Amino acid sequence: MPKVSRARIDEVRRFNRAYTRRLGVLDESFLDTPFSLTEARVLHELSEGEKTASEIVGLLGLDAGYLSRMLDRFAKAGLVSRSSAAADRRSSLVSLTKAGRAAYAPLEARSRESVGAMIGGLNASAQDQLVDAMHLVSRLTGGKNTPAKITLRTHRPGDMGWITMRHGVLYDEEYGYGPKFEALVAEICAQFLQRYDPKCERCWIAEVDGVPAGSLFLVRGDSKTAKLRLMFLEPWARGQGAAQKLVEASIAFAKKCGYEKIVLWTQSELVAARKLYARNGFQRIATKPHADFGKKLIGETWELRL
Repeated sequence: MPKVSRARIDEVRRFNRAYTRRLGVLDESFLDTPFSLTEARVLHELSEGEKTASEIVGLLGLDAGYLSRMLDRFAKAGLVSRSSAAADRRSSLVSLTKAGRAAYAPLEARSRESVGAMIGGLNASAQDQLVDAMHLVSRLTGGKNTPAKITLRTHRPGDMGWITMRHGVLYDEEYGYGPKFEALVAEICAQFLQRYDPKCERCWIAEVDGVPAGSLFLVRGDSKTAKLRLMFLEPWARGQGAAQKLVEASIAFAKKCGYEKIVLWTQSELVAARKLYARNGFQRIATKPHADFGKKLIGETWELRL
C-alpha cells in the first residue's frame, strides 16, 4: 500500500471538518427538522422504496441494533410500517407510511434549498466543476457502490490542454518519460485542432460518472490509413471497460469512414495497452529501439486490417 503523507491526511481531515460544518451535519437537528442526520438518511432510503433492515444497514453502514431502535421509534410515531418479505419470512420489509412521507417531504425540500443556496452563487461552469470533483472523490474513496456509468463524447474547448497535462503527469509517474514526451503530446493536440476534419477524424473523451477519465484520437494518415493516437486512462478509471469502449468506437468510426486499416505506435513496456490492442485484432508489424523520451525504449508499430 502506498505511503500517505501526513500533509495529505491533514488536508483530507480539514476538508471533512469544513464540509460537515457547511452542511450542518453536526447540528442536533438536521436542517431545523425533528430528525438527526442519520434519521434523515434512513428516511431518505425508505422514500426511494421499501427495504429490509439489513439492506439499510448495508447501504448506510449502521449498527443493526441502533437501526432497530430507530425503526421502533419511527413505527411508534406512525412513520413506518413493517411487513413480511415474500422471499424470506424471517425478514421484514420497512416502508414509509403516508404520515412518514408527509414528515419527510419538508426535510427533502429544505435539503434541496440548502444545497441550492450553497452553490447558487457559482456560475454554471463552476457548478459543473464542483459536481465533477464530487463524482471523482466518490469514485476514488469507494463511496459509490453502483457500477460505473461510462460515456464517450467528442472534444470540447479545454480538452486538449487537459489531455496534454494528464499525459505528462501520468507517463512521468508511471514510466519516467521526460518533458519531450509531454511536448510530443502537446504537438499532436495542436495539430489535431489546426487540421481537424470531422468527416474522417475524431477525438473521444471517456467519462466515468460524468468525469473525464481518458482519451483516444483517430486521425487521417492517408486515404486508406487511419492512425490511433494518445490513448490513456486515469488509474482510478481502469478495469471498468472504458478503454475497450474507446477502441471499439475508433474501429467502428474508421470502418464508417472507409479506411482500410488502422495503425498505431506504442511502447513495448505499455503492457496493458498492448493486450487491449491484441484483443481487438491489432497485430504488431514492426519494432525499433529509441530513446526519444529520456530512456531506452522499444517502439512498436501495430496494425489492424479492416
